[in-house]
Amino acid sequence: MEKIVKIKELENVTHDVLRIATEKPAGLTYSPGQAVDIAINNPDWKKEIRTFTFTSLPDDDYVEFTIKTYTSHNGVTNQLRSLKVGDELALYDVYGSIAYKGEGIFLAGGAGITPFLAILRSLEKQGKTGGNKLIFANRTKADIIRENTFKKMLGNNFINVLSDEKSPGYEYGYISAELIKKHIDEHTKYFYVCGPDPMMVAMEKHLSNLGISFDFIVKEAF
Repeated sequence: MEKIVKIKELENVTHDVLRIATEKPAGLTYSPGQAVDIAINNPDWKKEIRTFTFTSLPDDDYVEFTIKTYTSHNGVTNQLRSLKVGDELALYDVYGSIAYKGEGIFLAGGAGITPFLAILRSLEKQGKTGGNKLIFANRTKADIIRENTFKKMLGNNFINVLSDEKSPGYEYGYISAELIKKHIDEHTKYFYVCGPDPMMVAMEKHLSNLGISFDFIVKEAF
């Protein structure tokens, strides 16, 4: 069922990531980690439906999305950058298979962080971040989404990996089986994986090589 909402806030989170907060429509329900189909509510773009993850919490009085935008072609995400407060979005079906099952390690690549942002915000609000860890892969420091938010939530359990930039305090290269193994401890039961397809394939291979049962891998292609 279509729900039309007005944009309340727009913010640049990084050089290519946009935060959009909208009104919360009556009857909207979702769980941290889930996503929704969205279209820009104007005649030129209404049929261009895309899926974005909620980064707000279900009991917030607004709806928030944290969206990586691509300015190299005139697609939906580039068009979102030209919207202003008061413009409208259409929300449709809610879905998504990532859900929190217990403590573990979150493995994220780029914009694949968005479901984990919602899940970890929910855990922080409940005082249940516990021994969860986040290993976040990006090209450069400038690409890290909500770095300070995750530092505040997780402290030393927030590990950044940069592929295109060497910097003190940041791992260099890609998420490896060795890096994952290094951070496994008594709290680690589940492994949550979200990112681009090549990253997903690599993470599943690493976890398999580490002897992790498929039953303890929670994933979402992004």
